[in-house]
Amino acid sequence: MQLAEGKKIYFLSDFHLGAPDHASSLVREKRIVRFLESISHDAAMILIVGDLFDFWYEYKSVVPKGYVRLLGKLAWLTDNGIPVHFFVGNHDMWMNGYFEKELGIPVYFEEKDYEINGKKFLVGHGDGLGPGDHGYKFIKKVFRNPVCQWFFGILHPTMGIGLANFLSRRSRAATGQTDEKFLGEDNEWLIIYCKEILQKKKYDYFVFGHRHLPLDVKLEGGSRYINLGDWLRYNTYAIFDGNELTLKTYEP
Repeated sequence: MQLAEGKKIYFLSDFHLGAPDHASSLVREKRIVRFLESISHDAAMILIVGDLFDFWYEYKSVVPKGYVRLLGKLAWLTDNGIPVHFFVGNHDMWMNGYFEKELGIPVYFEEKDYEINGKKFLVGHGDGLGPGDHGYKFIKKVFRNPVCQWFFGILHPTMGIGLANFLSRRSRAATGQTDEKFLGEDNEWLIIYCKEILQKKKYDYFVFGHRHLPLDVKLEGGSRYINLGDWLRYNTYAIFDGNELTLKTYEP
């Protein structure tokens, strides 16, 4: 992909709409919509790198209510020729065609390579990558299993979504303080993962979410690891102008 003059690529992640309650989520949703409106004039492509929702499950003929402002803005962007790509996160991995059919947004369940203006990117949400966290990796396999998803789908949405929201709140409470601290290059599992990948293949940029902490870490060979932070606390995103990838904060 070659960017036209003045056009940019935007990366953002971890909106967690729905958390911790409807009122604060609505404020955050409106902020995100304003941001998307503000970049529509120069966005060549927008990549949303997971956990757009705090929970999302597409039943056969039902999707969770709410989020109409954001979904409408995403539809407006794609209708006006601005490509939007979505990578599922650990909170919204239960996608089943709604974004593709209704919004024209391709959905990716694994990391994806991009080459833009000669720069090579590896992009993904980041959950389950790197060493350790075997408990989560097992749970992820269970959640991704079509049979397990079918059993969840036969629950009434009130019960299923209620249970999922309860578990999501517990997970956030357990990891909240950890997310606020940089653990050092030897302990940050996504940095370890990036270094392992660089032994096999060259990338200029690794762009992930999930960590909830804005990070821009230099790696060997001039590569960089960018974590996009979140929109719960930081309102951070990354922008590629054709030459350089920069981590920024939205200040409306």
